[in-house]
Parts: sequence; structure tokens; C-alpha cells
Amino acid sequence: MRYTELARRIEDVSQKMLTQTLRALESDGFVTRTMHPTIPPRVDYALTPLGRSLAEPITALRRWTETHINDIERARAAAAD
Repeated sequence: MRYTELARRIEDVSQKMLTQTLRALESDGFVTRTMHPTIPPRVDYALTPLGRSLAEPITALRRWTETHINDIERARAAAAD
């Protein structure tokens, strides 16, 4: 996926934060970065096998969060009182 596509799909992310996060993910081995020598320069990011292996646990975490969001919000409200 191109950098601009990622920026569009991730709401409210600054260019600086997205760049820092992508660099960290690349150094951790979760994504690859391919630079194409075009004008303007084109950079593509792709998940590595290690990055793809996170899909199932992240999906499980998302489902758990969706199931328990009301409990989480109630706990936050109680803590704020």
C-alpha cells in the first residue's frame, strides 16, 4: 500500500506520527518499505509474514474490545468519580 493510501485510511494521523510508526514497524520486521525511483518518488509498504501473523490475534483483540466496550466505559466513568 502506498504511503498516501495509508494516510487516508488512518483518520487523524499526522504525517510525522505515521512516518515514525512505519519506520518502527519496518525495523521490527512487520512491514517492508519499497522505494520506486520515479518522479515524484513512490514508496510502497507491505506486511511481512511476521506482520501477517498478527492478523488473527489483533482480530481477536478487536472482537473482545467490541464485546466489552460498555464495561470499559463504565469502569472509566466510575474511576473518574
